[in-house]
Amino acid sequence: MSTYQRRSKDQLAQRVARDIFDGAYVNLGIGMPTQVANHLPPGMEVVLHSENGILGMGAAPPAGQEDYDLINAGKQPVTLLPGGVYFHHADSFAMMRGGHLDICVLGAFQVSATGDLANWSTGEAGSIPAVGGAMDLAIGAKQTWVMMDLLSKTGQSKVVQSCSYPLTGIACVKRIYSDLATLACTPSGLQLIDTVEGLEHAELERLLGLPVLPFAPAH
Repeated sequence: MSTYQRRSKDQLAQRVARDIFDGAYVNLGIGMPTQVANHLPPGMEVVLHSENGILGMGAAPPAGQEDYDLINAGKQPVTLLPGGVYFHHADSFAMMRGGHLDICVLGAFQVSATGDLANWSTGEAGSIPAVGGAMDLAIGAKQTWVMMDLLSKTGQSKVVQSCSYPLTGIACVKRIYSDLATLACTPSGLQLIDTVEGLEHAELERLLGLPVLPFAPAH
């Protein structure tokens, strides 16, 4: 069995931030994705969007300098960069639905090998559904990325052949960034982008219970 160490939440946020390109308009979903804002490389111009109506969002403020009138969609205090603006919720959703975002980064309960997304409800009795703007983002952004732990708390893969939870979107996820591996969702199934050091291909497939196509470098 492979010997490997999982990425911490900060390391995972750094991994996602590394793939965001200069000049991109990016929405960061509630939860783990919000941490990506703290790891964007200095000097890179990335315009961050929050669905509650912010464009030009910055990183989290230093302790003691929080302004709770300036929060992201997850109700966390944020900063506003020079030139940043805030506006009506309806205008924000028009941006999301209109194809104006290059990338959205969302959390997920499950992602299928072909990119179906389930991230708003587990369907369990008594659970509180939380769709928010995820459906609008998943189909409105030019690229939808998921950021999550690869395994559930009970050790089950959250990447599955077919989602058992209610769907947010169909074939919308392009990449899965996890604590163990980065994967691309393709019409042919999962394709490896990278893994943490020491995690062998066969072990990753065992954890997922799914085949993973080997890494194919861009030409």
